Amino acid sequence: MDVSFLGGPRPQRGVGVVAPFDFALDRELWRWIPDEVSLHLTRTPYVPIEVSLDLARLVSEHETLSEGVRTLIAIAPEVVAYACTSGSFVGGIAGERAMCEAMTRAGAVPSVTTSGALLEALADLGARRVALVTPYTVSVTRSLEEYVAEAGVRVTGCAFMGLTRHIWKVPYRDVVDMARGAVRRGTDCLFISCTNLPTYDVIPQLEAELRIPVISANQVTMWAALRRLGTRAVGPYQTLIDPAARSGPALPDVEQQQEGST
Repeated sequence: MDVSFLGGPRPQRGVGVVAPFDFALDRELWRWIPDEVSLHLTRTPYVPIEVSLDLARLVSEHETLSEGVRTLIAIAPEVVAYACTSGSFVGGIAGERAMCEAMTRAGAVPSVTTSGALLEALADLGARRVALVTPYTVSVTRSLEEYVAEAGVRVTGCAFMGLTRHIWKVPYRDVVDMARGAVRRGTDCLFISCTNLPTYDVIPQLEAELRIPVISANQVTMWAALRRLGTRAVGPYQTLIDPAARSGPALPDVEQQQEGST
C-alpha cells in the first residue's frame, strides 16, 4: 500500500510537564491539549511523606525542579509547566516567581506553575472574590488562602477534605458537594485546587449550576502553558477556555436559598 500521499507527521509542539512523584492524572491533562501539541511528563523523585506543607516544600526545591526540566531538554519543549498547586504556592508569590526563574534557567524556555497560572486565570477572568475547594489538610488549605490573599484576591468561602494521600481517587460527586458548600453570595469564581484531584468533567456542570466561572488546577496549568505557545486549550463549556461562555446570569443568592430550604 502506497502511503506516500500522507507525507510526514506534522511538526511537533511540545509542552514539558514536571509533576510530583505521586501525580496520577496524566490522562486528564491530555484532555485540554489540542491535536498539534504533545505533552512530555517527568516526575520528581519519590519521598516517603504524605501530602503536607513539608511535602510541598520538598517537591518544589529549585534543584529538584531544575533536574526535572533538564530531563526534558532532549525533546525540546517550547514551554515547561510545574504541575503542582501546593508546591508552587507554599513559598508565596515571591517563591513562585523564583521557581519559574529556576526552571527557565535550567531549560532556556518559558516556564509556568500551577499557582502562577491560577493568578493569571483570575486576572483574565476579572475575578477578585474567589471560593476555594481543596482536598488538603487545614494547614495546606490555609497556605493557599494566604497565597491568594497576597495577590489581593478575597476568599469568600472554602471547603476542604483533610486528605493526605490517594487524592486522585476522590469521586466527582465529592468535588461537586464541596463546591456547593464553598460558594457564597458575591463570589466571582470558584477554584478547585490540587493537580491530583479530578475535575475535567465537573467544570461545565458546576458552571451551569453555580453560574460563575469554575477553574481547576490542571485546567489553569494547561491553559497557561498553551497560552505561551500562542494556542488555546480545548474544553467544551468551560468559561476560562471559551470567551463566549463568560456572559451569563448572576449567581443566585445561595445564602437565601439555603435558609429557605431549612
